[in-house]
Amino acid sequence: MGFLFFFFFSFAHIQEGDLGTTSLGILYVSFTICSLFASLLVRLLGSKNALILGTSGYWLFTAANLRPKWYTMVPASVYLGFTASIIWVGQGTYLTSTSHSHAKDCTLHEGTVIGKFNGEFWGIYASHQLIGNLLSLFLLQDSAAGVTNGTTLLFIVFLCIMTIGTILMCFLHKRDGSESRKGPSDFISSLASVSKSFATLLSDVRLLLIIPLFAYSGLQQAFVWAEFTKSIVKPALGESGVAGMMAVYGAFDALASLVAGRFTSNLSSITLIIAGGSLTQAAILLWILLKYSTTSGVLGIVYPSLMAAALGIGDGVFNTQINAMIGMLFGHDMEGAFSQLKLWQSGSIAVVFFLTSHISLHAMAIIMLSALCSAVSAFFILILGVERAFSGSSSV
Repeated sequence: MGFLFFFFFSFAHIQEGDLGTTSLGILYVSFTICSLFASLLVRLLGSKNALILGTSGYWLFTAANLRPKWYTMVPASVYLGFTASIIWVGQGTYLTSTSHSHAKDCTLHEGTVIGKFNGEFWGIYASHQLIGNLLSLFLLQDSAAGVTNGTTLLFIVFLCIMTIGTILMCFLHKRDGSESRKGPSDFISSLASVSKSFATLLSDVRLLLIIPLFAYSGLQQAFVWAEFTKSIVKPALGESGVAGMMAVYGAFDALASLVAGRFTSNLSSITLIIAGGSLTQAAILLWILLKYSTTSGVLGIVYPSLMAAALGIGDGVFNTQINAMIGMLFGHDMEGAFSQLKLWQSGSIAVVFFLTSHISLHAMAIIMLSALCSAVSAFFILILGVERAFSGSSSV
């Protein structure tokens, strides 16, 4: 899947005016709505087929950027929201099923395998920020008239890379038994099952306590893409510095994902790792609120680089640990749980993209810090409740 994302988040910084951020906002509204039904489609298609179908939206969205107009980008954004909901629920289900199977076949500790596999996946996934932005830095050139040249070549390169990624997905092994479900009776039974699952999950206290963390994980990603680049990187380094800072972000995101995945084995390790990632991002948000101001010279490069590195570490931690935690706590309904993750994550991302042009950097940092404190508090309540329940059952 890393092949599909080399381009995706760099395009908002390439397009002129509000087209880039507005298209992403529309995309995530569509993503949020379609996440309500994504688990049904994944169950009907099977996780492998869902992954393959999901690639079509990213391919079409990239192709639309060859002629970036409102009439091409808006429909492509809506369709990508639909396919993104399918591909991400399918990804979480497929990766967790693979982890369970591998742990069982090789007689390994299941939690360790889930953590390792998530770390490796998110490490490779995060590398798209590094490689994609380095490609942008290499292929794009600013002319004397202030026009960016080379965008057509860049998009064609990304289309070729995405095509390779789609072909590679066709060679995945099927990991669930839902690949062959067809017919109206199966659809009706699956719809009833998903509706029941949706209601059951929303009545599960464990899920309710993780939802704030789901939402914050989306907020912090959108903060980097929309606010950090606009209000911190561009004033200090200009438009040309965005790709470089996002490459730094991607490099530390990938490294943190790999390291966090290696140290993940159970809920205790997840707690410690999430606490570390939360403190890292909280420090950056407090810096922005209390002391940060745009500088020039060497510090104008060092400060944004430190922020990009810390934000990348936090993103790597949240991605690996949230997905591993879902695999450990909700193995009985993976499609439903991952659908909930993407529902709240994409909804919060959409909010940031629509708000970013209307509120200040400091106001956004206050919202982020408040959301982080709420999310971590709810998460700690969950962990204490799970440990108490486990201790109670062990003593019986």
